[in-house]
Amino acid sequence: MASLKKLAGQTVWYGLSNIAAKLLNYILTPLVTYLLNSPQGQVDYGDYSVIYAAISFVNIVYTYGLETAYFRFASASSDHKKLFQTTFTSLLVSTVILSPILYLLRVPINNFLGLGAHPEYISWAIAVIALDTLSVIPFAKLRQEERPRKYAFTKVAGVILNILLTIFFIYYSPEYVLKHPGSAYAHWYKQYDNTGFLVLANLAQSALTFLLLWKEWLGYRFKFDGELWRKVMWYCSPMIVTGLGGMVNETIDRIMLRKLLPVSADAARTAVAIYGANYKIAIFVTLFIQAFRMSAEPFFFSQSSDKNAPKTYARVMKWFVITLCIAFLFTALYLDIWKYMVGSDYRKGLGVVPILLCANVALGIYYNLNVWYKITDRMRIGMYITLVGATLTLILNFAFIPKYGMYACAWATLAAYGSMMVISYFVGQKFFPVPYNVKKLLAYLTIMLLLFFVEKGVVHLTHSFIIRVGAATILMFLFLYLVFTVEKKELRSLPFVGKLIR
Repeated sequence: MASLKKLAGQTVWYGLSNIAAKLLNYILTPLVTYLLNSPQGQVDYGDYSVIYAAISFVNIVYTYGLETAYFRFASASSDHKKLFQTTFTSLLVSTVILSPILYLLRVPINNFLGLGAHPEYISWAIAVIALDTLSVIPFAKLRQEERPRKYAFTKVAGVILNILLTIFFIYYSPEYVLKHPGSAYAHWYKQYDNTGFLVLANLAQSALTFLLLWKEWLGYRFKFDGELWRKVMWYCSPMIVTGLGGMVNETIDRIMLRKLLPVSADAARTAVAIYGANYKIAIFVTLFIQAFRMSAEPFFFSQSSDKNAPKTYARVMKWFVITLCIAFLFTALYLDIWKYMVGSDYRKGLGVVPILLCANVALGIYYNLNVWYKITDRMRIGMYITLVGATLTLILNFAFIPKYGMYACAWATLAAYGSMMVISYFVGQKFFPVPYNVKKLLAYLTIMLLLFFVEKGVVHLTHSFIIRVGAATILMFLFLYLVFTVEKKELRSLPFVGKLIR
């Protein structure tokens, strides 16, 4: 129980920080979509969504799984300083090599993404990727040393700067430029559009984050242990393919939607903007997944040698699934409220939200399941599972986007994550059996979906906002009461919740 309390506490801290930074684009969604709530604004936001998808994709190549490898070797080695020096040196050298290559290719990349006459946006995006990459090992060091408060502060500070600059560029600057057309700032500002300003705000956030990690990298010296590096690379090399496959599942749909939708270029960019904005409404499920990943990876490695580790992992899975169900219902049942997270012109795509929420639930369970191949050093099997999902994503999007548009993207995402979840469970039980209470987990997930469909029925019967929200609240409390009734004994043993129950 003590280990679960520790994991829960760290998850809360990482969750708070990820609200601010790891899920930066989710936080900015209401702000940006309301400020860009016009046809041209949707085009600009569509371009930014494509750039952000490309950044996420290229980040995998830059980091090549060293973050996970750092935790794996930190748990088995006492010389953390040598591990830090070697892994940071590896990322520094590869970043210095890759960045100039991408810079030389900025014009072809710009043309492929269809960003118009602004190849400088690609240059700024490369700088974002480079700074984020050089922050990976310092952040991993904070997590491995169990310093979530410093982690949270650094993330939050960066996102505050991003939000302030976004407001300055998109809300304040147009009025200032109108009043001072001859100023140097007005001359500079008129050269770019909102897409560029969003990238610049992101670049400032990445730069500040890296600078705030100065205590972590200040003691760095250009030292390199070749033997250790070879072991680390052997372990994490499959993570490159796994990471790229994961990014195919997560981001390639926006690029394919833009390329394959049989409409005009501006209409396709608008569709990407609408899909991207509604994708962000799945914030609560994604938040818990990201927070859990931040804290669970070092936790699972630290617990792997314990003889009771499988039972611990099973308990973690149960409470994680319950949390995902609550997050799903909290979002799906109250869509009449959450739709205001995006501007009115973006609400045409609300229908994809429940599908994406289900996909993210499957993804969260998959991340919990995949502990088996990380702690047993079978990373290549994890790579193959991810490739199955990526293949499904590409085939389904290619086949159905021309006819079904963004809905094809959403269903393809669900199919990919669902298949990965199922495969990981059955293969994992062979190599590292964990006594998951599958019947109970499936029961919670089934009840979650049944409650959602009941709410859908209410929505079709009435347009009354009060009745809809009232029904959602009743259904939400029904699920919470069910959890309380079934898990009462274990809830009583928790530190804070247990006192309230008693």
